[in-house]
Amino acid sequence: MTKRNDPPPADSASRLAYHNREFLDSDDGRPLRILSEYLQPLHAFRHQRVQDTIVIFGSARLGEDSPLRPYLAAARELARLITTWSKGLDSSGSRFLVCTGGGGGIMEAANRGAAEAGGRTIGLNIGLPHEQRPNPYITPGLCLEFHYFFMRKLWFAHLARAIVAFPGGFGTLDELFEILTLSQTHKLDRRIMVLLYGSSYWNELVNFQAMVRHGMIRREDLALIRFVESPAEALEVLKQGLTTGMEATTPAIAKSATPGMSAVATRPGPPPHPGKGSTQ
Repeated sequence: MTKRNDPPPADSASRLAYHNREFLDSDDGRPLRILSEYLQPLHAFRHQRVQDTIVIFGSARLGEDSPLRPYLAAARELARLITTWSKGLDSSGSRFLVCTGGGGGIMEAANRGAAEAGGRTIGLNIGLPHEQRPNPYITPGLCLEFHYFFMRKLWFAHLARAIVAFPGGFGTLDELFEILTLSQTHKLDRRIMVLLYGSSYWNELVNFQAMVRHGMIRREDLALIRFVESPAEALEVLKQGLTTGMEATTPAIAKSATPGMSAVATRPGPPPHPGKGSTQ
């Protein structure tokens, strides 16, 4: 029998569940892994005093040899403009930091533009089998690695005051329509501006008018989207639509709105569909 003051056995550290890698990587450890992808970013954003973000989405596959390569320069310039503007705001925390998915293409261009403006910039990277390594322009301490797509998307939505979607594929569409669904269903207690950069690309890719015509969305839902064609125009739209006053907490996390609560009744934008339930 081990006495109270006897030293623990040499292998006792392996018995601590939170030091047991085999357990943490097991099916039974999955809830802890998911929770870690909530708590570790929260810790990082508090430590770095990140108040909120402007998220720039777009393809990781878009390169200098692509016919769409002008969008790379546009994303870089827009991130530079956003960062220069946000650095001039009078606040105790970091407002409107440029945030991306952390990879190459449009994401790297945006992180690069923010870094070139002398600002901090966030990358929410995700491990994929054949692509996506963090780009070198993400600020140290703000490059966060995710395994679960849904936890990564939660953090995109949690801090975003606006998103700007550049041309992209399945991933960009997934992220874009996640935010649009949250906005349409009034599931968040604050508005997230949605800018689509490059109307020619987006109107070819998604027939929003057909969705209205077929009754899948209401015409008023189109007000959730704003098309922009240049970095300067995008910045002006953002400046007109964003509130620059500080909130009491850092990070300023968006809260989930419960149906019937006053937060839903006072949400800006089109009213909820009668009888429509949340899909989130």
